[in-house]
Amino acid sequence: MAVVNTEHQGQIMLIQMNRPERMNALGVELRTELAAAFTEFNENPDLEVAVFTGTGRAFCAGEDMKEALERGAPGSAAHPISNPFNDGTLDKPVIAAVNGYAMGGGFMLVERTDLRVAVPGAEFEVSEAKRWLLGGYNHGLFAGLPHPIATEMALGFRFTAQRLYEVGFLNRLVEPDELLPTAFEMAEHLLTLPPASRVNTIYMMRQMRPKVAPDLSRLAGALHEHGDKSDLMESRRAFAEKRKPNFNGWVNPEDRYRMPRLESTAP
Repeated sequence: MAVVNTEHQGQIMLIQMNRPERMNALGVELRTELAAAFTEFNENPDLEVAVFTGTGRAFCAGEDMKEALERGAPGSAAHPISNPFNDGTLDKPVIAAVNGYAMGGGFMLVERTDLRVAVPGAEFEVSEAKRWLLGGYNHGLFAGLPHPIATEMALGFRFTAQRLYEVGFLNRLVEPDELLPTAFEMAEHLLTLPPASRVNTIYMMRQMRPKVAPDLSRLAGALHEHGDKSDLMESRRAFAEKRKPNFNGWVNPEDRYRMPRLESTAP
C-alpha cells in the first residue's frame, strides 16, 4: 500500500499522506514518496494547484521516533531527500487541508503552504524544544504572530485549531466533511485568476515572508551545540517508552548560563 496517495482533478493535484497507523510520521519511505509527489506536481505543466492532506486522525505527527531510535540518531540528516516543496524550488500554490494533529515536522509542512484549512479537532505543536537543544524560535515569527504567542509556540506549547484560526495562522476552520470540499473550492478560485497573476502573486507573497538573518543563523547553530547531546535521544526514548525523560542538561553544569553571543557590530 502506498504511503502517499495522489489524484488529479483537472489542474488540481491531491497529495494525501497515507500512513495512519503511524499518524503519518515522517519516515524515510513517506518522505521519499512525498518528494516524488511534489516533483510530479512541480514538473507537470497540466497541474497548477496542490491540496495537501493526511489520512486518519493526524495530518502528520512529525519525526518518526521509531526510525530515529533504530538508527540511533535524531532527525532526517542521515537520509536527506530532495523535495521541491521543502527546498524553495516549487513556485505553484499549495493548500493545506489539516485533518488532525500537525506536530513538529508536521507543523512545518503546514507552515510551508500558502493557504490553510483545518478541522476544529486539529491540534498543532512546534516540538523542537522537546526534541532538540533549541526550540523553534523562528516559526511563530515567520507566521507573523505576536512575540508572546511566537514564544509560546517556540517553547512547545500545544495550540488548538480554533486558537490558530483566531490569531491568523489558518484561513478556514470547517467541519471534517467540509475539509476537502473547502480546500478544493479555494483551489478552484485560484484557477479563475489570470495564470501570470496567480504565479506572480504566490511568488511575491513567499518573498515577503520573514527570513533569518545570517548572524542569527550562526547564533542558532551555536545554541544547537549548547547542551548535552545525549538528551536528544533520551527525549525520543522517553516518548517511545511513554515515560518522563531523564535529561542531563549540560556536560559541564557550569556552562548552563554561558550563552553563545552574537558578535558586536558596533563601531
